[in-house]
Amino acid sequence: MKTTTKNLSDTKVEIKVTLDGADLQTAREKAIANLAEHIKIQGFRKGKAPLSMVEKSLLPNDIAAETIDVAVRTTMPAAFDQAKLAPIAIEKVNVVKYVPDESAEYTASADVLPEVKLGDYKKLKVKMDKAEATDAEIQEIVDNIIDAYAEKKVVKKAAEKGDEVIIDFVGKKGGVEFAGGSAKDHHLVLGSGQFIPGFEEGIIGHEAGDKFDLEVTFPKDYPEKSLAGQPAVFETLVKQVNEVVKPKEDAELAKKCGNFQSMDELRADIKKNLEAQNEHKASEKYRDELVGELVKVSKVSAPEILINDQLRFIKDDMNRNATSHGMTFEQYLERVGQTAEDWEKQARELAEARVKASLVLQILARDEKIEASEEEVEAKLAELKDVYQKSKEALANLKKPEVRQDIKNRITIDKTLDFLVAANRPQATKTKAKAEKPAKKAAKK
Repeated sequence: MKTTTKNLSDTKVEIKVTLDGADLQTAREKAIANLAEHIKIQGFRKGKAPLSMVEKSLLPNDIAAETIDVAVRTTMPAAFDQAKLAPIAIEKVNVVKYVPDESAEYTASADVLPEVKLGDYKKLKVKMDKAEATDAEIQEIVDNIIDAYAEKKVVKKAAEKGDEVIIDFVGKKGGVEFAGGSAKDHHLVLGSGQFIPGFEEGIIGHEAGDKFDLEVTFPKDYPEKSLAGQPAVFETLVKQVNEVVKPKEDAELAKKCGNFQSMDELRADIKKNLEAQNEHKASEKYRDELVGELVKVSKVSAPEILINDQLRFIKDDMNRNATSHGMTFEQYLERVGQTAEDWEKQARELAEARVKASLVLQILARDEKIEASEEEVEAKLAELKDVYQKSKEALANLKKPEVRQDIKNRITIDKTLDFLVAANRPQATKTKAKAEKPAKKAAKK
């Protein structure tokens, strides 16, 4: 068997395979054995007659057709191995020449894993965000706590900013009610900014029982494009006005939140939790940006078939999200003001980025000999079994070889990401290095 390869693109090849008489003879013997399973020879059970007798009962054309089919199927894996190619999917096979018992030639086009040349993965120019919690973030949490413990009293007065109103409203554009513009018994804190500009301001000054029309204009950048920049009328009924009495920001409030004796203790705890959250976010962002930078400095192409697989995954995920919000995919696109073509373009860019990221991480894991140990896989399986102990179906799935391999792959990728982070961790600062020198001198004295 001989092979020659023609590159159709960075990720697609056409391989030409030439077979000689010996290759065809091997295929012929397997072909006759295959055909024998369907031939009944008098005096023998089906599939049990000697192959020499079966051969005499077969038409030469049938043997020839089965032989070339067997020859292509059995030699193709070896042909790609010989060419040092890893096919992802074989698209088209074409028999170019076939002389029974003498020679044959066929071509096969396939998507293949591209050659990946990693850049310097230990000098990636990425900085990690600071994980500190700002005073504004801490105060936002405190304000939320105050709102949570606020008391509401029904009052008979005109609504003011800061009051809560319970309202019914129906939104109309051009006299026609539009989707998503109506509600009953809606609780709204005036000044909270929940509604478009002009709506909350228009309720201020009205009392319980007041029924009126609110004329507003939707912002030009409103997500629902059919309403963006358009005038509308909301038929509104104020059903109740509640005065919101907020607790003081003092030790009593702190004690309600847990084992805290003062607001300073509560704020310190909030800061600690926020910093932990921010550190996690910064770490995840840093890992993603490291991989993105590695892709940039490496030579890697994304096979079309893998991009399409990712596209299907992204669209399925988007469909599930749309359905969970009571919308179709098309309705979601309409709401965000995006065409199917625009979405496809963005999703394709994301799919290509994911494929490239996966490829560079696979190669990095291979080069650095990073892999999940059997102990790590078993530990993860035990963890999952504990989580899904009440689901027989889930527990059965965990026993499948492909699930075990997927778990192994995920652990390997996580370890590879950890390696990438460690490899790009900033070195000790010069300040620290300088500070160590006097200590060394003192030790010598």
